[in-house]
Amino acid sequence: MSDEAGGTRTPTARWASVLDLLATRGRLSVTETSRELGVSEATVRRDFTELARRQLVTRHHGGVVATAVAYELPYRYRASQTDEGIDRIAARAAALVGPGEVVALNGGTTTTATARALTSREDLVGEDGPTLTIVTNALNIAAEAVLRPHVQCVSLGGVARPESYEVTGPLAAQVIEQLWFDVAVVGVNALSAVEGATCRFEDEAAVVRSMVERSRRVVVVAAAAKLGMRTFAAICPAERIGTLVTTAQDDAPEVVALRERGVEVLCV
Repeated sequence: MSDEAGGTRTPTARWASVLDLLATRGRLSVTETSRELGVSEATVRRDFTELARRQLVTRHHGGVVATAVAYELPYRYRASQTDEGIDRIAARAAALVGPGEVVALNGGTTTTATARALTSREDLVGEDGPTLTIVTNALNIAAEAVLRPHVQCVSLGGVARPESYEVTGPLAAQVIEQLWFDVAVVGVNALSAVEGATCRFEDEAAVVRSMVERSRRVVVVAAAAKLGMRTFAAICPAERIGTLVTTAQDDAPEVVALRERGVEVLCV
């Protein structure tokens, strides 16, 4: 791949690729990363410098080494970062959050990508303490967010589900009942205008329902394939959703139906 081809990738996508490589190799040199990503060594050095500034890697002579347990997360979360659709959803959803806001996030590949895009926003990086608060029941999101000096991370307690890294149960519910959120960014298994947002497991749905109930705004992040579908457990009706960020076409029937229910739909 040429530098020109590699140059079409966003910095965030390149950084995710670097972290993916570190997850399996432990350390990277400028030369091998340049070869793997198909970009110039100068670009790699700039990326290494930025990742080190964000405390996600440690610089050493000629490269970087892994410094965080986040690199041991399941492959499906790391691999999702190369999905252009998820990247587009994540970037647009992250842009909806303002400085100083308290954001609730549940688990999943799209919310994980959104959390990364959100915590990578340069305009939210301050020098006088946290400028953003993330509250999550997803262990993987918490493990990455806690590394950001400008982020205050609140991780909910409970019983962890291996499939999603989400914690559920009464401990999580008790904590949420003591908090208020500016915005809940919610990943779902299905969404329809008639049946609302749903997921496969009732215990996960219960936690997300509480997040939704205690949030001023609700942003659902969902790929086109999830629209018009229904799964087992209800999260909330469509009318409770303020904004949907999706890869669906702007004139898709379900997009039209959701807009008729008052949902702002952003097609990316």
